[in-house]
Amino acid sequence: MIGRERHVRLFRNGRNQALRIPREFELEGDEVILRKESDRLIVEPIRKGRLLALLSTLGPVDEPFAVGDEDLAPLDDVEI
Repeated sequence: MIGRERHVRLFRNGRNQALRIPREFELEGDEVILRKESDRLIVEPIRKGRLLALLSTLGPVDEPFAVGDEDLAPLDDVEI
């Protein structure tokens, strides 16, 4: 898909500027992240569930997790 381009027209939708995305540039899902870098607009799809899919492929962790709070005072002794 890199290197493909197509000229499209901008239009008004109420108080917003909008454009129609041609079929060959459609994105997955129904939400995107939009950011502006200089005079460019970057549109990125939000891919939901990919982390859970990745984690489901990992096996069990055999090493114990480090606790790291041995030197801290118990919560009952902390004054707020």
